Amino acid sequence: MTSFSLPKWFDAHMHARQEGLIAPIVKSQMDMGCYAILAMPNTKPPVSKVHESDGGDGWSIEKYRAMIRDAGFKGHLYTPLYLTKGTTVKMIEDGAKSGMLNTIKYYPPHGTTNADFGIPMADFMASDLPRAMADNGVILNIHGEEHGLCAEHYFDRKTNAEEIFYTETMPKLRDTHPNLKIVCEHITTKVACDFVQGGGDVTGATVTPQHLLYTVGTLIQGLKYHLFCLPVVKFDEDRDALRKAVTDPNNKRIFAGTDSAAHTVKATDCGCAAGCFTGYIAPQLYAQAFEEAGVDLSNAATQEVFKNFLCTNGPDYYGLERSNDSFTLTKQPQAVEKIGTSEGDITPLPLGLGLETIPWSIKL
Repeated sequence: MTSFSLPKWFDAHMHARQEGLIAPIVKSQMDMGCYAILAMPNTKPPVSKVHESDGGDGWSIEKYRAMIRDAGFKGHLYTPLYLTKGTTVKMIEDGAKSGMLNTIKYYPPHGTTNADFGIPMADFMASDLPRAMADNGVILNIHGEEHGLCAEHYFDRKTNAEEIFYTETMPKLRDTHPNLKIVCEHITTKVACDFVQGGGDVTGATVTPQHLLYTVGTLIQGLKYHLFCLPVVKFDEDRDALRKAVTDPNNKRIFAGTDSAAHTVKATDCGCAAGCFTGYIAPQLYAQAFEEAGVDLSNAATQEVFKNFLCTNGPDYYGLERSNDSFTLTKQPQAVEKIGTSEGDITPLPLGLGLETIPWSIKL
């Protein structure tokens, strides 16, 4: 039976949500060995200012961090500032100086859950904000999809919103601001993967468990809506490119970010809520994905590659001290169960696909 220990890890992209969901979600992160999290700012209202004393509507990073702390999270906590039309150079400079602002999140306008406050990338690039971020060491977290496309271009046989974004928009941003640290979050395509790998040391990326495990065929065969997330899962060649990148022994800039997003109701009257919940089981799913990519996790060399992706690349990119605590993964089936909350049950992704067990289990 294969079993190996790993340092506790940094989930570099997750959704802590709000109100009655925060506490059980925070617990699910700690239950899978997270010593650090990056909690997304697309709450209602959005996390659109740094300090509570700042003017304007929306929550502050200061307030949202306090909410997550009060829900029980004790580790390292990053909360990006939501990039809106109200984001200013002074906000970046003052926030970075105070230590409260580490990252800023770009959402394509109306492109995903609670992305209504996002601004066009062209407006961001035409402003002084990227320069201010680079000058103050603030990282840009990007949801990399082009916005405002017609349906035929959004997801087409020949291209899609992510490919258009990484071939037409991102090269301009990278060329104009070569020193800006950018994390291309939840990349799903070979095109995005190629961009990241050619983007130099300042360009990083996160990959989710679902994009390493599944393809769009899995999603539409039986319309498995619990697999619906944004960006959507793509094709075999895209999944193969992601698998090749994360299992490369030389990989240093692509790391784990689950994009774990809880919904108590996935199928709504106006469509399907976007997001897959992988809290408390993500390391197990990543291990499953590595095995499905042909990696034998029973030997020390390949365990080291897995450790780099899950546990060290992310902290190193963000300048975060690695954890001295550890947890253990074992090739032994683990049952998958719903998580009860005051707002309803949360269904983990495997259970939503009809899988009551997963091949790997975890012990803290």
